Amino acid sequence: MLSIGIGEIQKNTSVFSNLTEAIQIIDKRKKQVLAMVYPIQNQSIVDKLAGKYKDIVKATTLSTQDIKNLAMTQAMEEKYGLSS
Repeated sequence: MLSIGIGEIQKNTSVFSNLTEAIQIIDKRKKQVLAMVYPIQNQSIVDKLAGKYKDIVKATTLSTQDIKNLAMTQAMEEKYGLSS
């Protein structure tokens, strides 16, 4: 774990851009820990959200616009009782 003072952060803010380990921000005059900064974990959110259904969903050849149009048509049919 790295320890960095406030003055060092003011001089060099790029420390946070490539953070690989936890940093302890300290006030060197008061010898007090002000904050702990941890690196973010870059993981795909899709894998987390898909869960057990990610392999069940079939790939489609439709464009996004076609999918939106089909969804809108289905919603209108349900709301107004229309059939195509």
